[in-house]
Amino acid sequence: MASESSFDVVSNFDDQELTNALDQTRREVSTRYDLKDTNSEIIHEKEQIILVSVSDFAIKNIRDIMDSKLIKRGIPLKILNPGDIETAGGGKTRQTIKLQRGISQDLAREIIKEIRAEFPKIRAQIQGDAVRVIGKSRDELQGVITYLKKQDYPVALQFENYRG
Repeated sequence: MASESSFDVVSNFDDQELTNALDQTRREVSTRYDLKDTNSEIIHEKEQIILVSVSDFAIKNIRDIMDSKLIKRGIPLKILNPGDIETAGGGKTRQTIKLQRGISQDLAREIIKEIRAEFPKIRAQIQGDAVRVIGKSRDELQGVITYLKKQDYPVALQFENYRG
């Protein structure tokens, strides 16, 4: 009997790269002429990022800078779930951006359903906030990865723990 190969479909990001991107954003915001005296803040908490500044315009500029730094560091923008820009105390505005990590149960079921429809010989199962994909043919597993990369899901997907 041929041995089985497997891999995990996950949605994750590197915390250190995120921290580095936010540090670069803070440095650029402090030196940029249009944002220099706005006393803008970028607060990084475990599950969210909070942007605080004097106006909607400044928040949008900070967000553009942050997005470019994230892209340069290889962090997908799909991990960001931005809230509305709201007024905060002291004449400031604030935007809370939640960080998405993991695949929800509903999305995992949808991914499994699509894999079973396209690749009948492949098995897929939910394991926590990841999807384990198992098959006898490595070529078919590579086909699954290619297929999933072409789909547009609301979260960024990575493929880990490939065991052949």
